[in-house]
Amino acid sequence: MSRNSNLATLEKLGSAVNGNRLGELDDFFVSDSVDHDPAPGQVPGPEGYEEMFATMKRAFPDLHIDVEHVVATDDEVAFAYTITGTHLGELMGHGATGRTVSYRGMQISRFADGKLVERWGSSDELGMLRQLGLTP
Repeated sequence: MSRNSNLATLEKLGSAVNGNRLGELDDFFVSDSVDHDPAPGQVPGPEGYEEMFATMKRAFPDLHIDVEHVVATDDEVAFAYTITGTHLGELMGHGATGRTVSYRGMQISRFADGKLVERWGSSDELGMLRQLGLTP
């Protein structure tokens, strides 16, 4: 596929996550997609991404991901993003704090035939936990 096709897939994926349309995630991942930096307990494939985002949406119902910088080739897309949200539900065994967070991350995604095949990434989870007052 092309660079533009992969960028369009990524934009639709972001729209589905931000719009809480997690049932659409199957459309964006191959069935055996690999997350090289999975969340704790995250299973492979679209189901793992769906559960990971569902967990985040339960903790932060207003979760929003803003993509800020993108670099793309014919089969890979790298981007920097900011995640924002208000902690209104359980997260990692911690009850809601009512605090808002804003933290950054980066991701590299490899695509084949217009779907995400592999993902490498990192978010500032320690910064998020500090903003929530859950760690020093």
